[in-house]
Amino acid sequence: MTRIRASLFVTYFIILTLLMGLGAMPIRLLRRRSLALRYAQCWSALTLWGLKNFCRIRITVTGKHHLPTGPCLIASQHQSFFDGFIWMILVPRPAYVIKQELTRIPFIGPMLVLSGMVPVERAAGAKALRALMKTTQEHFDSGRQIIIFPEGTRTPPGERVPLQPGVVALAKQASVPVIPVATDSGLHWPRRGWLMQPGEITVAIGEALPASAGRHSLIDSIYRSWDRLSAASGLPVPVDNSVDSRR
Repeated sequence: MTRIRASLFVTYFIILTLLMGLGAMPIRLLRRRSLALRYAQCWSALTLWGLKNFCRIRITVTGKHHLPTGPCLIASQHQSFFDGFIWMILVPRPAYVIKQELTRIPFIGPMLVLSGMVPVERAAGAKALRALMKTTQEHFDSGRQIIIFPEGTRTPPGERVPLQPGVVALAKQASVPVIPVATDSGLHWPRRGWLMQPGEITVAIGEALPASAGRHSLIDSIYRSWDRLSAASGLPVPVDNSVDSRR
């Protein structure tokens, strides 16, 4: 039954994406960023509706009162594709930091760019970081919420990896709240593949962290917040408590 439900969801998702991709053509011609963002948020909401109704996955969000109404930097754990949809409906003006290659996906890629997502070419090194900081500062100035996955890639629940330096650079360049987020999405939407498991995905939002801290202090704070949020919400907590393999 789980495989059947997952297959139905995948079929629904592909049809939804194709139809909305074609429907987005006028928006792309008009080059309206605000309209593109609302359209992308609608696509995300419909995707999560399908996840709930086809795969029997419930979504619980705790700590929403920690989210500011204005600009902020959301530092979230990243375990599955689910994490790329949920923030589109949790904050009013989201902008994800994404891999450059996602912008090359037919239908989806052009809308990611137009809606204001922030692509990063990882191979470009320092040049990519400078471009990232410039673009995100513009987004902060316009009141948007930046979502970054400091782990750099989808990471299995309960596994700890060194965090990427980009989160520190973004936190230090702008005086906006840094919001830590823990999740267990990988237990229900696998890191690879589409065999979703029914149950409840939890998104636990924590208190803002001090962005003015030094590199190691901020990374330590993110790890500690993730661990506290995971323990308090019954999410997998990494057994390895080291906070940075380079220390």
